[in-house]
Amino acid sequence: MICTLCPRECGAERTQTVPGGVCAMPLTPVAAKVMLHQWEEPCLVGNRGAGCVFFSGCNLRCCFCQNGTISRQGFGKSVSVRRLREIYKELIAQGAACIDLVTPTHFAPAIAESLNRPLPVPVVWNSGGYEKPETLRLLEGKVQIYLPDFKYALPGPAKKYSGAEDYFHWASAAIAEMFRQTGPYQMENGRLKSGVLIRHLILPGELENTRRCIDWAAETFRPGDVLFSLMAQYTPQPGAAGNLRRHVTGAEYSAAVQYMKNCGITDGYTQERTSAKEEYTPEFDLSGI
Repeated sequence: MICTLCPRECGAERTQTVPGGVCAMPLTPVAAKVMLHQWEEPCLVGNRGAGCVFFSGCNLRCCFCQNGTISRQGFGKSVSVRRLREIYKELIAQGAACIDLVTPTHFAPAIAESLNRPLPVPVVWNSGGYEKPETLRLLEGKVQIYLPDFKYALPGPAKKYSGAEDYFHWASAAIAEMFRQTGPYQMENGRLKSGVLIRHLILPGELENTRRCIDWAAETFRPGDVLFSLMAQYTPQPGAAGNLRRHVTGAEYSAAVQYMKNCGITDGYTQERTSAKEEYTPEFDLSGI
């Protein structure tokens, strides 16, 4: 396959076993961890946790990624479509509130095949937001909840930190497609059953980018359309430079929260700054695969 699944359109030849492209992955899914995860938004975890499948590789390669072991270093194990289906069932048997597919974009065709039969819990597409609408259309009717990052509204930080100057163009179009598929979010007994939950991670020193992301969400969606999660958990990674060597300050996060409120966004979540801890990053040890 000459791959054009994501906005990179790198044209790499990816086969079932041979990796290629920016994601540096084959077409067969590769995963590094399966677990019940308690640290997603409350509406996703239920009593036991979200049933997470952490996929390896990524089309963004953000320099601040907390999951660099799998996103950039390629650690993981090949998983067949049949085995993926078994994993979903095992997680559901453990009490998973949802099936949470983490960084799945570059494996979209195989994952879509694994979801040909409906599951008894919602399926969550937990992605970096840098996606093509036509790829997302492979998932229509198979994914109930979209959980995209909305990292950048400004081209400067998008290029600097993720090498994706066109991030806003693609992420805004992708989120629009996600909303077209799901419609306004639906909650039942405190659990999200369907809809779009947009995440934005505040980066230290990049408050203007955060404001522009909030502006876009407020201008694009009406109250009750989508949920918005404003995240403070940025954690400096080895080799970080400039502002990325520090955490988000209390003043920065308070300013962002107030700006979100002033823009009329009340459906969603804010986060304690104590969430910026390394222990919230799973140990990628192939367990559950």
